[in-house]
Amino acid sequence: MVQLDILSNLMSAIKNAEMVRKKYVVVYPASKLAINVLKVLQKHGYIGEIEVIEDGRGNKIRVELIGRINNCGAVRPRYPVKKDEILSFAKRYLPARDVGLLIISTSKGIKTHEECINEGLGGVLLAYVY
Repeated sequence: MVQLDILSNLMSAIKNAEMVRKKYVVVYPASKLAINVLKVLQKHGYIGEIEVIEDGRGNKIRVELIGRINNCGAVRPRYPVKKDEILSFAKRYLPARDVGLLIISTSKGIKTHEECINEGLGGVLLAYVY
């Protein structure tokens, strides 16, 4: 099976596993982008431990779920976002103010929308979670 979008596959696997209350989910193939997005989710308390399992074929990621995610998904197409447009995208993808995160790829790494607003950065919108 050919997977065209690793990030969409990751987010839908996490969402589906959360809906059936699983303790962890294994996602493959692994990529640097997926691991960095997961590190942002981990830093903000949405998921537990992340483990990269090397199998020689593209590797797998084992993600511990702690039941904090109500909804998550990848944003397609990946919109370029200027620093003053971030709040309008937050209104579109998040349910309320101060609820959830937009994950944005910037020139200084993968950050949340709040970090981008504070640092005055724009970037490419990757995903949302709440």
